[in-house]
This record gives sequence, C-alpha cells and structure tokens, in this order.
Amino acid sequence: MQLRQFGRHNEQVSLLGFGAQRIVDEHDCTEEEAIQIIRRAVELGVNYFDTAPSYSDGQSEQRVGLGLVGLRDRVSIATKTGQRTRDEALRELESSLTRLQTDYVDEWRCHNVMQPKDLEAIFAPGGVLEAMIQAKEQGLVKKISISGHTDPRLLAEAIRRYPFDSALVALSALDHFIYSFAHDFVPLAVEQGVAVIGMKVMALGKLAPWYEQALRYTWSLPVSTAILGVSKMEELEKDVAAAVAFTPMTEIERLAFFQEIMPLANADVLRWKAGEWMSGEWYQLPELSFGK
Repeated sequence: MQLRQFGRHNEQVSLLGFGAQRIVDEHDCTEEEAIQIIRRAVELGVNYFDTAPSYSDGQSEQRVGLGLVGLRDRVSIATKTGQRTRDEALRELESSLTRLQTDYVDEWRCHNVMQPKDLEAIFAPGGVLEAMIQAKEQGLVKKISISGHTDPRLLAEAIRRYPFDSALVALSALDHFIYSFAHDFVPLAVEQGVAVIGMKVMALGKLAPWYEQALRYTWSLPVSTAILGVSKMEELEKDVAAAVAFTPMTEIERLAFFQEIMPLANADVLRWKAGEWMSGEWYQLPELSFGK
C-alpha cells in the first residue's frame, strides 16, 4: 500500500482511505461483517478511517470503534460535526469518542460547508471553531479539519482564515467539470500544507463502469488519501488491489476518460452540487464579498 505525507505533518497515510458510512445496517452490512472488514483493512495496510455521528445515527462510529479494538495505535480516525455552535459541537464530540471507544480522534472535521452562512457560523463568536480549538488544547483532537462537497470558494476562504490541518472535498472526475475543487481549492491547499482528502470518487456509483480510471484520476491529484465506502469484504479487497496497482494517470488517458464520462456531468448525477442537498438542480453560486 502506497503511503503519502499528510499535508504539513510528518505522518504517512494510506493512499486508500476507509469510508465508514456504509458499514451499517442501512447498507446491509451486519455488525459482525463490519468488524471483519475493518480488521481486514488494517491487515492490508489501510490506516486512515473516516466516519461521522450522522452516519446512521452513530452506528458507523460505533462499528469503527468495535472494529479497531486493539488496533488504535495503528490507525488515524477522523470524525465530524455538523453542529455550528461551540457547545453543541462539544457535546457531539463527547458522544463520538464514547462510540469510537477512544480518548481522542486524529481529526475532527467541520462537516459540509455548503453556504456562506455555514462559513460565517463556524468563525462566529461561540462557533464550532472555538470548540475545535478547545478540544485540541485538551488533547481530545489532534488535528482540525473541514469538509465541503459543493462550493470550493468557501473552503478556500476557510483555509485563508485559519490554518486547518486538512480538508475533505469532492474530487471525482465528474467534479472536474463544475465547481471544481481540483481547480479552485487544491492548489491553495497544497501551497498552505493543508492535507487534501478526496471523496465522492465513484460519484455515488455512477463511475462504476470506469472503476479503475475513476480511482486513478483522483489518486493522481495531490491528495494525501481518498476515501472509498465499502459494505462488503469483496469491495475492500478490490479497492486495496487497485491501490496497490496504482500508477498515475497520463494526460492522454485523462482526456480519453473525460470524453467518455462527459455526458454524465449533469445535475441528476452530481447531486452534491445541488442548491438543496441532493435535489438534482444545480447549486447557484452566491455572490461573495471575499476571495476576489
């Protein structure tokens, strides 16, 4: 498994990150299966796990905690908060740590910054950033992170305002064509030493017919890791094999790939680029007074 440096930090993370959203009943994955998949992932060299309290009402976090019993010192765990105030976020973190069976998380992410109001709430007095700084000072959190699916300008402004350690952003090949984090966020993040974590790599399964190309596109970007969701052991084995065999995509290969998938670049497919979450209608870029 290839390892990459995590932004400005010295630690190394696996090219393949474990997206834990789908190791839940909702995706027909039992607790026993989830534990086996997690432990097998670590055995195969995966050392980066991403979860959130909002994933099946905490079931994802709970199963990550169960699966990593005895393995905590071999992995990095990232979880999130969708709260926008200091006190609500700290309460959510306390519950996350309990479910994860750990005293700390390696990254705590401010989840899904989608509108200008989200950004302003994060940085407001009593906002979630205060909770993150406090939790880091107390040793409950090692790194402070942020995530966004929709508007790269907001994430760019966030890392201008505060030295976030990492950012989880949508970096599928289809995201290349509209509101592109690869164009409008990643270069600034790399310049500032912010670790970039790719998500939505398979575009909610729409890129499955181009499985290898989709992975190679994202992994060829300057990402520290890219998370893929799994709910079955065979999916994990396939993803690990692809990571081990990875070679960077050439410009000619990327152009040929884009020519094939371009018809999929529409609002029904890129639903995380919607004005209302998953509505199927394009997000309309708001006027911003910063980032000009």
